[in-house]
Amino acid sequence: VVVQNGVLKIKTIKENYGGSEYTSARLKSQGKFSFKYGRVDIRAKLPAGGGTWPALWMLGENITSVGWPACGEIDIMEHLGNELNKIHGSLHSPTNYGGNSNSGITTISNATTEFHIYSVDWSETYIRFYVDNVAFFTYANSSGTPFNTNFFFILNNAMGGWGGTVDPNFTSSTFEIDYIRVYQ
Repeated sequence: VVVQNGVLKIKTIKENYGGSEYTSARLKSQGKFSFKYGRVDIRAKLPAGGGTWPALWMLGENITSVGWPACGEIDIMEHLGNELNKIHGSLHSPTNYGGNSNSGITTISNATTEFHIYSVDWSETYIRFYVDNVAFFTYANSSGTPFNTNFFFILNNAMGGWGGTVDPNFTSSTFEIDYIRVYQ
């Protein structure tokens, strides 16, 4: 991880380390910054390559006491390198998690070559997902969901898993985050 010219860069590299074939990073604001409700804008350029799985997401601050998925998970943006330019926005809760999450999908152009703004507008009555200010999924929030407590941020790029088969020619890729803005 490095900051260059004001841009956070999470680099994923094909290299053996600690029994794994790849190195990358996960940054989280747990214990440092959390909030409840507002609009989040994240300007980012996504990493390229089959098997990459970049994500801009949030977890309920109460995860240490209630566990997952009871704490709730708000996936502002997930992208699968084997499904180029397809952007996912998802919510995980005790009744809808894993492959059964509440989700929306949109397709954009040039997700790995240009910066885009990934956003969520979160209130006690709805959670709405956007790319470049175009809404693509709205969820009806209510007092019965876990989306009514403070949440913290996680930024990461995973390899494989839901990201799919890793391209055998993959050597490295960079996930770039220009800014994260929270409006309340």
